Amino acid sequence: MASKTTNPFTFLQQVRDEAGKVTWPSRRETVISTIMVIAMAFLAAIFFFVADQVIGLGVETILGYGR
Repeated sequence: MASKTTNPFTFLQQVRDEAGKVTWPSRRETVISTIMVIAMAFLAAIFFFVADQVIGLGVETILGYGR
């Protein structure tokens, strides 16, 4: 276990060593992940829009409020 006080030079050296151990995603993996996130956000937006419209219609029908 590392000591509680580390000088800045040693700390930066340890950070650099740990960053070198990271397995970074390829460009292709990053692009595919980005496209999937955008697509899922779009689908969620459509779902919540439709759900909001249905609930609004239900409230208007049942209570006579809205629009």
